[in-house]
Amino acid sequence: MNKIKTTEPKPIWKIRCTLGEGTLWVKEHNSIYFVDIKKKKICSLNIKNKKKKIFKVNKEVGFIAHVRDDIFILGLQGEIRIQNLKSKKVLKSIPIEPKLKLNRINDGKTDPAGNLWFGTMDNLERKIEKGSLYKLDKNLKLTRVDKNYRITNGPAFIDQYNFYHTDSPKKTIYKIKINKNNKIISKKIFKKLTPEEGVPDGMTVDKNKNLWVAHFRGACVSVFNSRAKLIHRIKFPAKNITNCAFGGKNNQELYVSTATKGMDKADLRKFRYSGFFFGVKTNTKGVLQKKFILSNEAERSLL
Repeated sequence: MNKIKTTEPKPIWKIRCTLGEGTLWVKEHNSIYFVDIKKKKICSLNIKNKKKKIFKVNKEVGFIAHVRDDIFILGLQGEIRIQNLKSKKVLKSIPIEPKLKLNRINDGKTDPAGNLWFGTMDNLERKIEKGSLYKLDKNLKLTRVDKNYRITNGPAFIDQYNFYHTDSPKKTIYKIKINKNNKIISKKIFKKLTPEEGVPDGMTVDKNKNLWVAHFRGACVSVFNSRAKLIHRIKFPAKNITNCAFGGKNNQELYVSTATKGMDKADLRKFRYSGFFFGVKTNTKGVLQKKFILSNEAERSLL
């Protein structure tokens, strides 16, 4: 296997995100999407014509996944919503944890079969384990797969039944295996970061099954092989690295979101690119995130 090579991170959108997250490449749009959770914004950057768009929503938004055309599925506080971003028309709303008013949806992604996975967390970030991991399938059936998380992040999929998932305050990335009934049959600690490395946040996998992990408070993205060995690290001029996704030409560019949340003036002087959105060229290819796939019946009733 070739050694991983990356360019220096380049700020491609000098936007000051409070909490940038949810990086998503949409090939048909030639665009990379990301969110600012706290500012309730969804941002898109067309890498061909450099056109930037910002879509405002009425709730904190943790992630988006693509359905088709301008239709996306949004992970919001207390709600999964299917919405046309262009027309703003809401096609479906699914309540999530209505009894946990202080919880919100955080990170989410689709698996190789087009199912949606997402996690919840206590929005006040108290030291309580109220977060859970959910799966939403093509029939819009919701299953709680795991629980007792403080802050969920990821997941990143090896295949339909094997994936990585993180509990950020515990600095722990888990490797999880499920069966066809969505039951966990194995959950092991894949990697635990040291305090000096910061906190594991969003992540993605490449075609060689390496895991690329954003470090909140760690100013870097690390690459671990399938045996959890560190094989590459990209340093950033931003302190809080929050999420990453491959995209661009040949799916070889890594797009990275960052955040200013929790930073003081000294931090901002030292890491003056914090909150910016970055591109990093690589010599490897990422695994494209699937669209959220609806069953024919669900699609007919919604779209």
